[in-house]
Amino acid sequence: MRQVDLRSDTVAHPTPQMWAAMSNAEVGDDFYGEDPTVNQLQERVASLLGKEKALFLPSGTMSNLVAIAAHTHPGQEVICDYDSHIFNSEIGVSRWLGIQFHPLQGHCGLIDADRIKAAIRHSDNLQKLQTGLIILENPHNRGGGTIYALNELQSIRDVAQHYSIPMHLDGARLLNAVIASGIAADKISDYFDSVYFCLSKGLGCPIGSVLAGSNEFITNAIDLRLALGGGMCQVGMLAAAGIWALEHHIERLSEDHRRARELAVQLSNLAIFSTNVETIQTNIVLLDILPDSINAVDVVSKLQNYGIKASIFGHRRLRLVTHLEIDDEAVDYTVCVFKILSQQFER
Repeated sequence: MRQVDLRSDTVAHPTPQMWAAMSNAEVGDDFYGEDPTVNQLQERVASLLGKEKALFLPSGTMSNLVAIAAHTHPGQEVICDYDSHIFNSEIGVSRWLGIQFHPLQGHCGLIDADRIKAAIRHSDNLQKLQTGLIILENPHNRGGGTIYALNELQSIRDVAQHYSIPMHLDGARLLNAVIASGIAADKISDYFDSVYFCLSKGLGCPIGSVLAGSNEFITNAIDLRLALGGGMCQVGMLAAAGIWALEHHIERLSEDHRRARELAVQLSNLAIFSTNVETIQTNIVLLDILPDSINAVDVVSKLQNYGIKASIFGHRRLRLVTHLEIDDEAVDYTVCVFKILSQQFER
């Protein structure tokens, strides 16, 4: 039976060429800043994002945690989208940093400047909360991979600068947005004081994220990474995977996007499923189940009988994510199985 794993782009394995790059990597002790491959990765990412410096971290969650800790202090508030990953899936921020979120309801995960402006708390009264940071997620996971337009980013940046509030970009899949929009990474990053992206999602690396910002910000981030247990030693082999991915796996993201859209188009024709094809900009498909009598658990269970894995994203919603191990045949097979299930559920 064919196996098709659409749960996330994190499930993809390193390619043989990436394994070779990892096994041949030059290493040193990154704790002392002496791993040459890590340093090369950080320099390349800083240049890619148009920032002064960058820092290699084990995960995207730690990248966000470090960034928020660097930008805020306990008792402040962080504005984000209600469906953002950082609000829904990163409990450590509130638990360890003593800040609270002010989530706003956006459209497909995207919040506009007017809504952010209305939500900002700006007061000299120390008894009242103050907004310490604005976080945007681009592209937006629970929004279905939706992307901010540059003019909206500029409007939000204008509001942030007016109130002297820093902005952080949760760019876990930022390079998907770059390929989908045709807008260079540094152009997007320019609106933010700090930004990170994951190496372990669409780029196909086994681990890692890279956080970028000013020299001062990264100096602070290095201390915070260590305090959170993220100090690493000879990790050049992991950084080598990131360098390989930056050289070989960025442009191919367009194939993931094409396949996601094809999957969405085909599945939208089935009677019991619905998806908004117009919002498919990257590699994420959110698929709604229409009949009240069928839930996501039922569908995922039946998909597994055919070797297909999908994520439950609500009582009657699935998430399907394309990645470098999903080829055209996998898409065709998935559509075929969904057609079979649709017929079974309609009986």
